[in-house]
Amino acid sequence: MGVWDRIKIIFGAKTNAVLDKAEDPRQTLDYSYEKQLELLQKVRRGVADVATSRKRLELQIQSLDGQANKLESQAKAALAGGREDLAREALMRRSGIQVQIADLQVQLADLQSQEEKLTAASQALQAKVEAFRTQKETIKATYSAAEAQTRINEAFTGISSELGNVGEAIQRAQDKTQSMQARATALDELMASGALDDPTGTSKDSITIELERMASANQVEDDLAKLKGEIAASAAPAAIEDKPAGE
Repeated sequence: MGVWDRIKIIFGAKTNAVLDKAEDPRQTLDYSYEKQLELLQKVRRGVADVATSRKRLELQIQSLDGQANKLESQAKAALAGGREDLAREALMRRSGIQVQIADLQVQLADLQSQEEKLTAASQALQAKVEAFRTQKETIKATYSAAEAQTRINEAFTGISSELGNVGEAIQRAQDKTQSMQARATALDELMASGALDDPTGTSKDSITIELERMASANQVEDDLAKLKGEIAASAAPAAIEDKPAGE
């Protein structure tokens, strides 16, 4: 295969792909239906033309029949008047008209046959066009439904993918939260057990704090009693000196 042939094949394949992507089956069906309607109209116009020609022939035959009857009456009148020559002339003309009528009747029969065939063809074509219209609308409805379903599925696929990402983020957040909670619980347990003493000495458990509070209260009471004793001791000599002599 030559390079040019390969190029034509590739170009043709790409063109077909583009056309297939751009083609809307519903528009194609509507276009085909319009073409069938145009064909049906042409057939109907053909039937109408044949019917018109047939009617003209019928009128022409009627007119010739009238002329033939008139010539026959004239021939009778001529014979009654003793003019056989005029009667003969009238009958000769009548004979010529009858030949024309016979030819027209042959043409009329042919037109009637054509009209019947075209009428049958028009009716058959009309039935096919109506059947195609029903099928067309069914296909269009099915295609529209499939197209809508495809769009919904595509949207759902996108939403599912997005929800998957959101779900992963939520799972990561839950994992981090659980990890943080576990760490906080572990630190609380270590603090309660004293395994993590505060190097500044400011962190004490509740028992230690309560004991220190009790010790502080006892120290205050001891200091208060000591002060009272000192005051009482200093007040005793002064009282002795102030006491009157002889007492």
